[in-house]
Amino acid sequence: MSPLDCRFPDWVLQKIIDEATIYFCGCPAQVCKQIVHLRQLYEYQRECSAKVNELTAESHRLIAAATAHAHAELEECLGRVLEVEGWDRTTYNMPPGLRALQTGEVARWQSKGGQ
Repeated sequence: MSPLDCRFPDWVLQKIIDEATIYFCGCPAQVCKQIVHLRQLYEYQRECSAKVNELTAESHRLIAAATAHAHAELEECLGRVLEVEGWDRTTYNMPPGLRALQTGEVARWQSKGGQ
């Protein structure tokens, strides 16, 4: 079984998770977390398929194929989300506009008695 084709390296996924968590918008982070989980599932299938077992070989192949398909779909989605939201595709920093939204949300929360 071949390695999974990845558009976004692991460091980029972690950077987006960190940025989105720090700056309030968790949606891109959730997509990244699911991509990470799919990569782990795919690697697990690769490891299992390396163990010669005719009874389960087809199961591992089917799971790996479905995982690769889902991974490609979510990476495509992430690419479009980053484009729509205006993320810097070199540094993968969250765009200033989204940071400003977060600051506004915190200010509204504090004005309503938040701690």
